[in-house]
Amino acid sequence: MPFSHTSVLLRETVDALRVKPDGVYLDCTLGGGGHAALLLSRLITGRLIALDQDQEALAAAEERLAPYKDRITLVHENFEHAGDVLKELAPDGIDGAMMDLGVSSHQLDTPERGFSYHSDAPLDMRMDRSCPRTAREVVNAAPEVELCRILRDFGEEKNARRIARAIVTAREKKEIKTTGELAAVIKSAFRERDLIGEKHPARRSFQAIRIEVNRELEVIPRAIDGLVPALKTGGRLAVITFHSLEDRLVKETIRKYSDGCTCPPDFPVCVCGFVRTLRSVTAKPVLPSLEEIERNPRSRSAKLRVAEKV
Repeated sequence: MPFSHTSVLLRETVDALRVKPDGVYLDCTLGGGGHAALLLSRLITGRLIALDQDQEALAAAEERLAPYKDRITLVHENFEHAGDVLKELAPDGIDGAMMDLGVSSHQLDTPERGFSYHSDAPLDMRMDRSCPRTAREVVNAAPEVELCRILRDFGEEKNARRIARAIVTAREKKEIKTTGELAAVIKSAFRERDLIGEKHPARRSFQAIRIEVNRELEVIPRAIDGLVPALKTGGRLAVITFHSLEDRLVKETIRKYSDGCTCPPDFPVCVCGFVRTLRSVTAKPVLPSLEEIERNPRSRSAKLRVAEKV
């Protein structure tokens, strides 16, 4: 199907970067190219380096952003390695960077990608389809205690233990191969009274398994750690998150660079060696407007945090 994605907090994110016409910027998660297109429209002699681990996203963005091809460099890479990419492509530093940590609508709505419990498709969930580990491997090979941890920690699933047991019991009889089969097994772990008025019972479990397959949480601090040295003084980092686990990691990582002094509060001077390199621009995260949520319900949980290099 054609690559489609509605960018969330579009203008708020690009505005936060205070784009300079001759600046160098990084889009860590190109996706549908919406944020990139708006940023590129504000460049004259500047340049955008754009990363994505999904080859389909890169191919679609290359077509969409063709009018700006002289200002953009596309790279197939996980943003975990953004710092290494910038050492090669922007050795003098960048004026800003943005990350959209959400799953693209294209990934969710393309059945064969295996992200959704709404259709029956092969269990995949890989954002980068060149990576060998799929959701099918996680579901059928992970020990029960590991499955429970994944569901509890990454899905914040209260029924993690019962779901993990149900998965192990089911796979002992027959390998779980599709999203439909997995969703049915998860649903079987719930009591009937717990299903009344609830969202789809597989929602949190699918999120958890997707996060595990793509290492979504562990790469966030690594990416920011690589970006901070590359930002020029006054350069900004804008990050969009979609659930509390991501938002907490982004907030804590920014705080490490903005308020990481470990000295006791009563010390007259800092002796721990901490050097402040970021300041938080957004005391509270920027949220989508009611109008945006009405246009795009998937934006409801989005939060934007912005930090500036000092």
